Amino acid sequence: MEIKEILKYVDHTLLKQEATWEQMRVICDDAIKFSTASVCVPPSFVKQCKAYCGDKMKICTVIGFPNGYNTTAVKVFETEDAIKSGADEIDMVINIGWAKEKKFDLIKEEIKAIKNACGEKILKVIIETCLLTDEEKIEMCKIVTEAGADFIKTSTGFSTAGATKEDIKLFSENIGENVKMKAAGGIASLKDAEDFLALGAQRLGTSRIVSIAKSEKGSGY
Repeated sequence: MEIKEILKYVDHTLLKQEATWEQMRVICDDAIKFSTASVCVPPSFVKQCKAYCGDKMKICTVIGFPNGYNTTAVKVFETEDAIKSGADEIDMVINIGWAKEKKFDLIKEEIKAIKNACGEKILKVIIETCLLTDEEKIEMCKIVTEAGADFIKTSTGFSTAGATKEDIKLFSENIGENVKMKAAGGIASLKDAEDFLALGAQRLGTSRIVSIAKSEKGSGY
């Protein structure tokens, strides 16, 4: 698979706590140059990135990030504020404690509320697979499907582990036909990216694929 094709699936991401506007400007430039699916930035940079990118690149941001335990009202407000600031896509984190307590109805209602706040904008639901059992992951596939979200996403990249091929395979066997999959966290090589895409993932959350494209001679850029 050519790197140009892989890049079409990448949410080019920078969510480090110490990130600066200068770094954001660089990843926006790179996302535009390499035609990624979106650039994923912290909420406080959404407005600035949207003004900088205009219609050249979709702006993605994160809600309830990275721990997921904000109240639903706070997550809804964050979502509304992000969209008002120019966000095109929202990646939210579920309340993982609720999943552990089997409060799946509360998680479903929260996802529905955030999807309602998103309107036509894309909503991806981060379930932080490294903290869940397979049984809990399967239940979350069902909940994300029933709540009407657009994507189920593996990881924040801030917990104990990132995406695994086993989890994407499990997702593919348990999500509804209208739900897509995003693998994020630890995608470090073109082989990783190809493997996740071959398993059916339709987005990849990573900054490393663009870094590879920038360093590869003959990549076509």
